[in-house]
Amino acid sequence: MRYNNIKQIITIQHTQSIHHTNGMVGSWTDWDLSELKHTAEIVAKHMGITPNIRTELRERNLGKCVGKSVQWLRENIEVQEKTIDDRMFSDAESRRDEWNRLKPLFDEIMASNDECIIVVSHGDLLSVWNTMFLGMDVETLNQFELFGMAGGVSFMLQNDEGKRFIKKMSDLSYMANQFI
Repeated sequence: MRYNNIKQIITIQHTQSIHHTNGMVGSWTDWDLSELKHTAEIVAKHMGITPNIRTELRERNLGKCVGKSVQWLRENIEVQEKTIDDRMFSDAESRRDEWNRLKPLFDEIMASNDECIIVVSHGDLLSVWNTMFLGMDVETLNQFELFGMAGGVSFMLQNDEGKRFIKKMSDLSYMANQFI
């Protein structure tokens, strides 16, 4: 069977932020990405397009630990997250909050007539995205995660009948020559 309209969605997980290298909590901070890791800008420049920055694609807000050290987080965590409704800190987002923030943008992207969309975001948020793309409900995140790898590129397709396919998940083959 041949499909007339295929929507291709490419997701790219940011590689490394400065907070990863200095032991700090990232979340909703202004930590810069490490040298040569400005993923969205690199992709946009290569493709000759302008990135559309969307706040819905921000990483999960971890509340009062944002900008503090990972050690501080471990020593002061209020609640161990066991379900999607738990919050590490009283002023943090839960996984359900993150889902609810992303869902309208996800629906907008899936309903758009754009044939190729590139989404660059963070690992935790892309785990939520992957779950949505597969048509699973938010409670699925209580059983498993669909995390990728830093720098991973996923290729997702939706045909004109609405059937969704994952062609590649968190592909890192483009980086192979960097490790030799």
